Amino acid sequence: MASHYPASDRTQIRRLPERGTLERAEVHAILDEGLVCHVGFATERGPVVIPTLYARDGERLYLHGSPASRMLRALARGVPVCITVTLVDALVLARSAFHHSMNYRSAVVFGRAREIGDLEEKRRALRLLVEHVVPGRNGDTRPPNDFEERYTRVLAVEIEAASAKRRSGGPKDDAEDLALPHWAGVVPLRLAAEAPVPSPDLAADVPPPPYAVAYRRPRRAG
Repeated sequence: MASHYPASDRTQIRRLPERGTLERAEVHAILDEGLVCHVGFATERGPVVIPTLYARDGERLYLHGSPASRMLRALARGVPVCITVTLVDALVLARSAFHHSMNYRSAVVFGRAREIGDLEEKRRALRLLVEHVVPGRNGDTRPPNDFEERYTRVLAVEIEAASAKRRSGGPKDDAEDLALPHWAGVVPLRLAAEAPVPSPDLAADVPPPPYAVAYRRPRRAG
């Protein structure tokens, strides 16, 4: 498989193109670190964007929800879909208000969805969704029963095209502003888990599992 997604009108980055890339590894790293995606699609009433959980399996994204979900019903008809994931790494504070910014990584994916009818693929997708959010959890929980599987709709979106965009580094002040007496720099941000809080009805002798105590999202190397 090629290391980059093919260039197309859909993935062309026109604003600050030097920040963009079609590299598969970069797109995959962003998708794997994120928790929530935003799904954009067209309806009879106009365009809609819905946040939801997801999981990546190679060149495929899985989405799930209630059979009554308007989003899943629309996507199951095979309409074009755009899925975005954004990670904010830092606030960038410049000497001038104009040059304030954020360090970020974002991925934009295009494709079409299909509903999963095969029971084994559906079960695998549901396991992947759990593992994407909390790695290690599948082996420590009850799997869905027949009723729960029947009343959960799962869609697969094959990645037809994708791109990533990122900003890193400090502020880019104008030369004439460098002597101003204002602090400039970055405020790093990260998603950090706090100590697990047990359910009130949990037995006192059940300790929190290691994956909950040491929870963290995967990070791109460097």
